[in-house]
Amino acid sequence: EARTPLIISGPSEESTDKYHRIDTIIPNLKKESDYTVDEKARSAILTEEGVAHVEKLLNIDNLYDPRHIEILHHVNQALKAHVLFKLDVDYVVKDGEVIIVDEFTGRLMPGRRWSDGLHQAVEAKEGVQVENENQTLATITFQNYFRMFHKLAGMTGTADTEAAEFAKIYNLEVMVIPTNKPMIRKDGGDFIYKNEKAKFKAVIERIEELHGKGQPVLVGTISIEKSEVLSGMLSRRGIKHHVLNAKQHEREAEIVAQAGRFGAVTISTNMAGRGTDILLGGNPEFLARAKVGTEASEAEFNKALEEFRKVCEEEKVKVREAGGLFILGTERHESRRID
Repeated sequence: EARTPLIISGPSEESTDKYHRIDTIIPNLKKESDYTVDEKARSAILTEEGVAHVEKLLNIDNLYDPRHIEILHHVNQALKAHVLFKLDVDYVVKDGEVIIVDEFTGRLMPGRRWSDGLHQAVEAKEGVQVENENQTLATITFQNYFRMFHKLAGMTGTADTEAAEFAKIYNLEVMVIPTNKPMIRKDGGDFIYKNEKAKFKAVIERIEELHGKGQPVLVGTISIEKSEVLSGMLSRRGIKHHVLNAKQHEREAEIVAQAGRFGAVTISTNMAGRGTDILLGGNPEFLARAKVGTEASEAEFNKALEEFRKVCEEEKVKVREAGGLFILGTERHESRRID
């Protein structure tokens, strides 16, 4: 997360029609012959054949002529937008706008835009209105910003894996405070599959097996796209479940609070209701509020709360007997901290 700098930006006076013009030629390019992709470095590069193909399509003699330097830049950005940036993984289209999805928290980031014409290239690709480009007026990294403070301290559940980084960048020591109660979570190892199809088949079979005995399952995925693929597979098997991703985040806390109910299946991306307690057997307060609504009087709410407390207590015993909440991670994140 600390790789994303803080930026102050302002509008620049540039026409937006060139994005559409360049966007129309990208689908004509073929992978391997016209361009190569490096997934790890997140880059796409035109080959010599690709450059000749683009020159022909745009009707220009030399793409690398200093006069065409801007066109070359926009072609590269459009190529990147088509090949590396995927809908429902890196961004979503909502109300005619391209909104970035934060790769670390899985949340939507309205108001944030990619720089150097990349956001405009994605807008042209998705056929929404292309906004004016922003120019960066000032920028600072989080590390340099924090170092401007005389005193630095923090508290988090995931600092120990990054202890070396805290020591090196901020000269801060990480102290581990032991848990209040003994650790009872059982951690299983990773299962590696030959391909994604085999992995998802195994995931669905495992969910079906656990669901059959009533054990609640919380399934972790790393993108909106994958969470929806899994949801489709579960629907075909007739397994009732909830999906939690950036598209549903208004209901986020209430969905995740009930992930511990008997027989519950919840699919989530990495944003899932951070900081919400998952209680085995369900969360009576959320259930009571959902039943009586926000307009209800305190007496009605308390009556419903008592009812659900009994229900949740009974369910809690059943869930414990079934083995507690089962967490099923379908893949690893780029950052170990999130896992």
